Amino acid sequence: MNVALLKALCETPGVPGHEDRVRDLIADEVKGLFDEIRVDAMGSLLCRRAPRKTQKSKKPPLKIMLLCHMDEIGFLVSHITDKGFVYLHPVGGFDPRNLFSRRVLVCTDQGDLKGVMNPAGRPIHISTAADRKKVPEVADFFIDLGLGEATKDAVKVGDMVVMDEPLIEIGDKIVSKALDNRIACWLGIEAVRGLGKARHAAEIHVAFTTQEEVGLRGARTAAYAVRPDVGIGIDTTLACDTPGVPEQDRTTEQGKGFGLHVRDSSFIADKGLLAEFQALAVKHKIPFQRTMLRYGGQDGAAAQQAATGARAVGIVVGTRYIHTVTEMLHKADLQAARDILVAYLKQA
Repeated sequence: MNVALLKALCETPGVPGHEDRVRDLIADEVKGLFDEIRVDAMGSLLCRRAPRKTQKSKKPPLKIMLLCHMDEIGFLVSHITDKGFVYLHPVGGFDPRNLFSRRVLVCTDQGDLKGVMNPAGRPIHISTAADRKKVPEVADFFIDLGLGEATKDAVKVGDMVVMDEPLIEIGDKIVSKALDNRIACWLGIEAVRGLGKARHAAEIHVAFTTQEEVGLRGARTAAYAVRPDVGIGIDTTLACDTPGVPEQDRTTEQGKGFGLHVRDSSFIADKGLLAEFQALAVKHKIPFQRTMLRYGGQDGAAAQQAATGARAVGIVVGTRYIHTVTEMLHKADLQAARDILVAYLKQA
């Protein structure tokens, strides 16, 4: 398993609208894997691999599109006080309970600045019992760069802010910020790399999309441009197989395979594709679990609804502690997701 690539992807900053560093890393990584690579107006990286064998029929080749969003949740600088405290607007969904006392990077045109994030208010030694019961809003958090008044010369409104945490391996797990959704970027690369010299009749498109965390924006324009017959949304999903979560809300259990995603609040998967992927998984002995998510959405929905529509399904990897700096996956589940994608693309 190419953990080094996943580490590079996760540790590269890229919030919605600021995915260029991640895109450059991917563009360099996929050289030689595709026949055409271009960047669209939204900043998505659109990669096309032509069929490797001729179809017996005269119909156009099946267009298969893998959608892998590049952006991570983060912030944009919204205000800098005269004393140098930096306030933020979120881009993506944060639970403020997970934001206390975090190390961050403020990414400026001149370079990345290390800082710390905390909520406004009194620390524990001078706080009241009532103070300690309050959960701050995201808007209450600020960044201290240690630069004082010089902060205004170093930082501008609109600069990107990300969490500053490295990827680590513990046991059979990988822990990192931004596994949502650098997992998908890794899978989009490794699935096509896994084809090797396989002869496939389908035209394969892999779109590394922008701004998913704020409304599937890049996927919508990318899918409209490609107009796929089959759209495969690749993403994380919840693995709430942890204390305090009822069994019916766990979504997935880690170590039991990739998630064959049936529905969420953005789309309902095509029944035929679900059956096809399930049969392939059984045939190749690839572990899987069927998944549904009560809320949330993913890029497969954009492919399903673009232009005249497409058949769509989701291939997902169960992730614990999602939208935090301790997102955790099981290596076997990631490998299973890669294996099912390779199996599907080879026979397409």
